[in-house]
Order: sequence, then structure tokens, then C-alpha cells
Amino acid sequence: MGKLIAGNWKMFKGPTETLEFFDGFEAPEGVEVVLCPPFVSLEAAVGEEWPIYAQNVHWATDGAFTGEISAAMLVELGVQGTLVGHSERRLYFGESDETVRLRAEAALAAGLGVIACVGETEAEREAGDTDAVLRRQVAVLPQHEQLVIAYEPVWAIGTGKTATPELAQEAHALIKSLHDTRVLYGGSVKPENAAELLTQPDVDGALVGGASLDAASFSSLCQIAASLS
Repeated sequence: MGKLIAGNWKMFKGPTETLEFFDGFEAPEGVEVVLCPPFVSLEAAVGEEWPIYAQNVHWATDGAFTGEISAAMLVELGVQGTLVGHSERRLYFGESDETVRLRAEAALAAGLGVIACVGETEAEREAGDTDAVLRRQVAVLPQHEQLVIAYEPVWAIGTGKTATPELAQEAHALIKSLHDTRVLYGGSVKPENAAELLTQPDVDGALVGGASLDAASFSSLCQIAASLS
């Protein structure tokens, strides 16, 4: 099985920019690619050849939840999966371990793939709490063949900082001891540092933010991943 490279576009790229991206994006054989556009661009993206994931999903099938999207709605649109628990959702929008669990379970029950994000803040790492934080966050996640975990040290998200390959490997090994799944690394991954991270034995791929917005950059990153598979 090849490396899994997922691009999280966050709040970038409407439908027009989404189609322009795919005009310039190429990925070789030997790498799995997933792209996560914002909700308004999902319909434009699902017509392309790569699996498209949403950036979030609600646990209810329907109801009075203004601004939320159900798993059934994503399935109807042709979306194949979703992120849950991204650090920005936890930080800015009140996500908890419990709501991450609920979202993951609802998505999996609907037949969607799930990339569930876990990771410690800088303060938690400095306090020596990384192990405890990861154990707590991973413990609530269901065991399921369609669930993948992304380890994203919060202090490395959009900061330009990256965990050393050794730190990434240590965290991934811990997660794999707790949960039988593939584990991606997320945190300022770019073509310049991808190879040293992806060669770690327990790093099964990457969740890419900023570097996934440029078609050439993301194509290059996918080529690096394919060469290591």
C-alpha cells in the first residue's frame, strides 16, 4: 500500500479555483491522494479522479443544526470521506474528544472514510503531557478499517515549525500501539521536508495544509511520496 497524501485546503479555493487546481495537478502511480476542499467546492471537485473528503461532518442525520452538514448529504454529493477533529476545529470552534468521536462514528456508519486528527499544543509538549494527550484523544476513536489518524502537533500547524523526524516517529509509534490504523503526519509538510518525514517507519503519509494549495507543489510532494513507497 502506497503512502497516503491528503491535502486540506481549509478556507481557500472556491469552485473556480478548485477546477483551476485540478487542471495543473498530477499524481503518479504508487501514492494515494485525497483532497479536502471547503464545502462550497466539494461538488466541483467530486468530478475529478481523486477521492474528495469534506473538512468536517455533523453526527446527526438531520435537524436544527444551522451551518452543519450531515454524512448523508456528503454521500449524496459523491464525497468519499471527511476530516474530523482538526486542531483548528478544536481551537476555534469548541470541538472536544467527545464530539470528534460522534462525528467519526456517524461518518463511518454512513460509509465515509475518516481522517481523525490528534495532537498536542506547544504548552502540552513543554509540560511533558504529549503522551497523555495522545492517549486521551486516540482512546475515543473507533476501530474501523476506513479510519485513518493524522498526528498534527498543534505547534507546527501553519507556523513553519515541523516536528523532527525522530519526534514524529515517536508519536506515530505511540498512536499505533493504541490504535490499529495508518497514521499520517501533519504540520507544515512541504516538498523540502517530506522525504525525511515519510521515510520514518511508522509515518504512513501526510496531511498537508499550505503546500497542498499550489498544484505544482502538491504534485511534487506526491511524487516524493510515490518514490518512497
